[in-house]
Amino acid sequence: MTDLAIKSVDGAASDEELEAWRHVHNTIIPTHLLSLDDVRERAVRNHLELAYADGVLVGNSTVRPPEGDTATATVIARVLAEHRRRGFGEQLYERALRRARELGAGVIETCVLEANADGLRFALGHGFVETERYLLDGDTIPWIDLRLPEAAV
Repeated sequence: MTDLAIKSVDGAASDEELEAWRHVHNTIIPTHLLSLDDVRERAVRNHLELAYADGVLVGNSTVRPPEGDTATATVIARVLAEHRRRGFGEQLYERALRRARELGAGVIETCVLEANADGLRFALGHGFVETERYLLDGDTIPWIDLRLPEAAV
């Protein structure tokens, strides 16, 4: 398995880095396209990373820091379709999970667009359990929220 080169995307990120993160997000989630300004705002409040294999962009990740009484964090690993099934999602997910725990997460959640069968299979295969399906305003494809059982956090 190829180790990934990881680049943090924070408030000081260049437009090129923000655009790379946006490209992965918008490719995998075409029903919820983000602008460069949307990504710039997310880079300030969330922990975002880009993943490269041999210099090629393969994916990204998001960790939404813990919130609320339950200290719920959201971890999302995204891998472009042509780079799946090579262990990249596993590496991104493990990094995101570790980061969420470092930030004090008591509960770990993720969300997947229903049309992303690979993403849903990945989440379920890692022990996540579906908690809710819903449509955002204007969407026609549901989102699925999933949570790791407490013993897995």
